[in-house]
Amino acid sequence: MILVAAVLVGLVAGLCRAWIGKRKYRAYELKLPILVLIAFLPQYFIFFAPRTRVLIPDNIVRVLFVLSMLLLLVFSILNIRKTCFWLIGLGFLSNFVVILLNGGLMPISLETAETISAKSGTALEVGQRFGYTKDIILAPETIKLAFLSDRFVINRFLGYNIAFSLGDVLISAGMIWLLWTLGGAPKASLKEFANE
Repeated sequence: MILVAAVLVGLVAGLCRAWIGKRKYRAYELKLPILVLIAFLPQYFIFFAPRTRVLIPDNIVRVLFVLSMLLLLVFSILNIRKTCFWLIGLGFLSNFVVILLNGGLMPISLETAETISAKSGTALEVGQRFGYTKDIILAPETIKLAFLSDRFVINRFLGYNIAFSLGDVLISAGMIWLLWTLGGAPKASLKEFANE
């Protein structure tokens, strides 16, 4: 959810920047952008699509999620010459490592899970997957690299309570930067991207 908000903020800011400067909002060539789509497809089926997410066993969910995150990391590395991808890549790396070290799902503490699902009335237990999300509920002392887990909370964000990680913050900042840059003048954008 925080990543969707970041894309919207960056896009609006970039479009406003282009409009104020009386320029066209430019598309920027990225290396192998198809990897993003390929990485998103398994996540759609294992986390969002109501018919498939109930059918896919947790062990398959874990494998698909790790592979999906690996593809996003590869995409970031392929585009690392663009300065904003240092943030995006670091965010994907942070998320990938914490997910990998905690069994293939993003760890979330029981306390954080209870905070974001306070009104649902659902009983939560350590060791269970948090609904159909990418998270697994773990005791704080068992979470490997807990500072990278879904530990930050925003209440009532677009009608939802959400938890997110430091990696999500870095990815969001990088996405806002990338989309803002595309509204700039071509020469300015080249300097902002750096090392092109």
